[in-house]
Amino acid sequence: MGDMDAPPVDSEPDRSGFALRKIIHIDMDAFFASVEQRDNPDLRGKAVAVGGSSGRGVVAAASYEARRFGVRSAMPSARAIKLCPDLIFCKPRFDVYRGVSQQIRAIFLHFTPHVEPLSLDEAYLDVTDDVRGIGSATRIAELIRQRIRAETGLTASAGVSYNKFLAKIASDQNKPDGLCVIRPGEGAAFVASLPVRRFHGIGPRGAEKMAALGIETGADLRVKDLVFLRANFGSQADYLYRAVRGIDLRQVKADRPRKSIGGERTFERDISAGTALRETLEWIIDIVWDRIERSGARGRTVTLKMKFSDFSNLTRARSLPRAVMNRDEFAQMSRELLDAQLPLPQPIRLMGLTLSALDGEEPEEGQGRGAPVQSQPELPF
Repeated sequence: MGDMDAPPVDSEPDRSGFALRKIIHIDMDAFFASVEQRDNPDLRGKAVAVGGSSGRGVVAAASYEARRFGVRSAMPSARAIKLCPDLIFCKPRFDVYRGVSQQIRAIFLHFTPHVEPLSLDEAYLDVTDDVRGIGSATRIAELIRQRIRAETGLTASAGVSYNKFLAKIASDQNKPDGLCVIRPGEGAAFVASLPVRRFHGIGPRGAEKMAALGIETGADLRVKDLVFLRANFGSQADYLYRAVRGIDLRQVKADRPRKSIGGERTFERDISAGTALRETLEWIIDIVWDRIERSGARGRTVTLKMKFSDFSNLTRARSLPRAVMNRDEFAQMSRELLDAQLPLPQPIRLMGLTLSALDGEEPEEGQGRGAPVQSQPELPF
């Protein structure tokens, strides 16, 4: 196993020295689009996209009615309209979304102080300490979903498990408005049953490559050793090795400082032409700058990431002595980073941008194996 620090094979947490955690992942259902449908009854039951409908517009969110046509977030608006000609576009109202997100955050904090927000519409909660005396992690998740519906008129899906990876996988299992629990002893078997495209970070092209290698499910992936995974998937190998065994040692970190803000796009087909690359870059610039504005963050470093068809990565960065001032400066730095790499040595399957060196950024703590076992009563699942 080389320098891997994961447990040797399977899997379940070692209860002899570390606490078994109770983690909930809450994910709002089609959040932005659902808020628009809530506030405008004429939109209910219709295909709705939040974003710009202009030629270079991007879908920020899509209702479930739109998703049935294949419309997805981060998709160019022009493609979304081709897939769903009756699609209704709504201009984003981020102040409203932030207000609803604050309502939801207050609900989380009623049940635990250990809340790690991932975005406006999702968060991890560590409910190992049963501060309200409710009796089970699953019951806490049910109560949170009930309160979200009662107080905001929106639905949320929840995953409950003993680590972050499994909780996040579980929250997507029964969407929308669903709940899924993966109990201790069930993680490895649950992951084995999943198609590999359900693993976070594996896009359509990644799933195609795995299929060509005879890997369709988690069970197929699990029989591959680290040597094989590293030879075929490079930097993703260690993540895949752990994930397929249901292993995730990360802790829920309340108010975790953001290290960067970014976004990326995995293509349906690899691209190499300069025109297509530049068009894609413009879409990503729009997506990322929108996230930067929503967060209110300021940063000094712009990084371009590209993943080639052979899964090798290239990253290039440029930093300023001060924060990037506006979208135009962010866009110009991004374009210069791309232009410096053209022509590409081979087609790419993914492109991404990030803004980092954020104001107030603090060093991130190393990932540990979890907190020592406490003498408190165990909260059942």
